[in-house]
This record gives sequence, structure tokens and C-alpha cells, in this order.
Amino acid sequence: MISTFLSSPSVDLSRIRLEIRGLQNSLVEWRRNLHQRPELGFREKLTSEFVAKKLQEWGIDRQTGVAQTGIVATIAGRQPGPVLAIRADMDALPIQEENDVPYKSQHDGVMHACGHDGHTAIALGTAYYLSQHRDDFAGTVKIIFQPAEEGPGGAKPMIEAGVLTNPDVNAIIGLHLWNQLPVGRVGVRSGALMAATEGFRCTIMGKGGHGAIPHQTIDSIVVASQIVNALQTIVSRNVDPIESAVVTVGEFHAGTAINVIADTAKIGGTVRYFNPTLGEFLPKRIEQIIAGVCQSHGAKYDWNYWRQYPATINDPGIAELVRSVALEVVETPLGVVPNCQTMGAEDMSFFLQAVPGCYFFLGSANPNLNLAYPHHHPRFDFDETALGMGVEIFVGCVEKFCR
Repeated sequence: MISTFLSSPSVDLSRIRLEIRGLQNSLVEWRRNLHQRPELGFREKLTSEFVAKKLQEWGIDRQTGVAQTGIVATIAGRQPGPVLAIRADMDALPIQEENDVPYKSQHDGVMHACGHDGHTAIALGTAYYLSQHRDDFAGTVKIIFQPAEEGPGGAKPMIEAGVLTNPDVNAIIGLHLWNQLPVGRVGVRSGALMAATEGFRCTIMGKGGHGAIPHQTIDSIVVASQIVNALQTIVSRNVDPIESAVVTVGEFHAGTAINVIADTAKIGGTVRYFNPTLGEFLPKRIEQIIAGVCQSHGAKYDWNYWRQYPATINDPGIAELVRSVALEVVETPLGVVPNCQTMGAEDMSFFLQAVPGCYFFLGSANPNLNLAYPHHHPRFDFDETALGMGVEIFVGCVEKFCR
């Protein structure tokens, strides 16, 4: 199947583009409507209702209430053929928006600060276009509107609910609006695009006492400090320099007074890597360091390590499909960049573990319009011309894959 679509002729994007440009005002309207009513993971009730209502208006088959608030839209072509899935996440973040725009969040303390409102609007635009052009593709397109990407993760529950079956999905694609790239550029690569994310918390148990009589104590702060320093040697001395990994301690809590040696100290951190083989090594090495430092000081420890999302790893064939379409959309070889890896994480990774697929970045920054704040920033926003580009790429991939 992959060799078939890679050797197939180019899609007539001029025809697609003309109609999608006519959708641009609607795409902006939908995105801004969603932006004003952001919701946290598994609470996307208003968002799901908005999406379901649009799908109903367009006569698109849909399944609602999947993994609580998820939706799956199914659009069949006129002829039988392969099944391609498109995934869009819908949830927002617990951030107070600082933008002064007419479409500012109306929900206190909640904001679309990562572009998921744009992802949902692009998926809606794709659904509408495909529903009006069923003769242009064979097979079936399943559009997955997913909750809770920001946590605790909605992809795995949706897979467990059967969104990749009945009919069985042959491949899946998805995009992330990306303010690390200017609008008009697309980041596509085969292999690892985003990192696995895991976390740990550890309590160091020493022996408290008076700050003026330290020899009677086991200073948990000193022990924890040495652990933090020693953990930095994992990446610098235990991981192959060709590989990429991160061990970051982001929490350190200890002490109640300046003249009291704390009996306990608590640290916590995040672990990131691309190569799945590091998944077994890193937690073992972290605990070895914690245990060794504690033993040398006579302290004890209690720790918890958990895995959140695996690495987002693209299938080479589907990545080439996306790249070939993106080259036609941006109309310049310089517009499609492969060097776009990030240690950020995504639960799209669970879909890519289940079926071949590609997740890619769609440039959305425009410094000239002051639209270049990073993701998760209270002033995050993006150039909305990227919305139409996203629909173009999705539709192009459908028509090239589903021939």
C-alpha cells in the first residue's frame, strides 16, 4: 500500500486550495469559538457538543462519548479502499490567559495555550471538505477528536474503546500547530519526533535536629542536594552522546526553619528520551544513584517512578506521504524541514504504536503580528492562516493515500 501511494501522481492541490480558501473564515470562526470556551482534559463537554453539532449539520456519521468526551467521525468514500485516521486533540490548559483579544478565554484560569483549538478547527474543516467530496477518495476516513492530551492522556482510553477498529485503521496522521516554526513551514521527519515522558518523586529520610549541632543529625537537604548533582551525570556520562536524553529535577521541598536541620527532603523530576531502549536503563540508574548517596550518609529513601507517554515515532512510509503533500502545499523545498525534534511529549505516540502513522509540526508563528509566544505561555496565540494549510495537507494526504 505504501509503495502504491508513494508512486502515485501528485494531488491536484490547486482545486483543493481554492475551496479551502473559501472555508478560511469559517475555520477562524470555529477556532475562536473554541478558544473562548476552553476546557480541561475529560471535561470537554462544550467542545464536544460544538463538534458533534457541526458533524450533524453536515450529515457525517459520528460516535460521541468515546473515552468520556471523545468523538469519532466516519466519512466513507464512494468506493471501498483503505482506512486513514486523522487525530486532533481538544483539551486546554490550567493557565490564565493574558491576551487582550476579542476571542479571549471566558473561562477563568483555563486557556487554549497550546493550539488545540486550532487542531480541532482544522479537523472540522477536513471533515466538512471530505463530506462534500466523497467521489475524490476511496475507502474511509476516521477523524478522531481526542480529549485530555495535556494529561492524564486520552489517546490510550480511545484506543481501548476501539477507535482504530470497525473498520480497522491502516494508517494515522496528525499535526501540531508549532510556534517554533514560522507560518508557511512544515516540520516532518521519519523516526522519533517527540520524546517519551516519565516522572519520579523521591522522599529522603534523614535525622533532624538543631542547626547548631549538625553532628547529631543526618541532613536530608545535604543528601538530596548531592542526589540532584549526581543525577546530572546520567546523561553526561551514562548515555551515548549520539543519543538524546534529559533528567531534570524540577521539585525540591525541605525545611521549616533556618536553624532546624530537616529530617526529610522531597525531590521530583521529569525524564525524557527518544530511543525506547533507554526506557529500562534510566529509572534503574536513577534509583542506583539515589540508593548509593543515601547509603553513604546513612539516610533512607522512598520513591515512585511512573511512565506517562512513550516517544512519538513516525513510520518512514507515512512520513514520506505527509512530506510529499506538504511540499506541494508550501510550494518550496525550504518550507519542509526535517530538523524539528523536541523533548516535548505527546500521547499521539500511543496511536503510532498501534498503527503506522506520522505526526508533524505545522508552523504557526508570525513575529510581525506578535504571534510568536511559546506554547503554554499565557500570551500564546498563532497566525490563523495556518488553519487552511492544515486542512490542505490533511485533504491532500487523504486523496493520495485513499486512491
